[in-house]
Amino acid sequence: MPVYEYYCEPCDGVFETIRMMKESGEPAPCPECEGAAERIMPTSFSAFVMRGGYPRRLPDRGTYWHLGKEVKEKPRGVAPNEHQELIKPRPKPALSKGEKAARRDWTRDERARTQRLKKEVKPGERPPAAPRRPKLR
Repeated sequence: MPVYEYYCEPCDGVFETIRMMKESGEPAPCPECEGAAERIMPTSFSAFVMRGGYPRRLPDRGTYWHLGKEVKEKPRGVAPNEHQELIKPRPKPALSKGEKAARRDWTRDERARTQRLKKEVKPGERPPAAPRRPKLR
């Protein structure tokens, strides 16, 4: 059964009630004062269609709605109530003092090695491959 809105003039109230379609035009009893209330046009309206099991608002722009936010794709491979477009990336953890010192030392040593190689390499020769930077995390 559909939901209809009614306006009660004596108590100046608007209320909704579920009624059969054949009774929709008849006055409905007000829940506050039991007076006869006349049917009015809906005061709120939200149009949407279901496509692929997900709601889309009208006019349809080819987007989907997830928890009240517009998204471009259907959710896939994420936990319920999450969407891949709405997940904020986690910040990288800060380096500890030891990791900062190791990185600083490595950079200083690498600069010195590069300076040394530039002096040792003759024109037309290829310098030896540099060692890979150590992974700290």
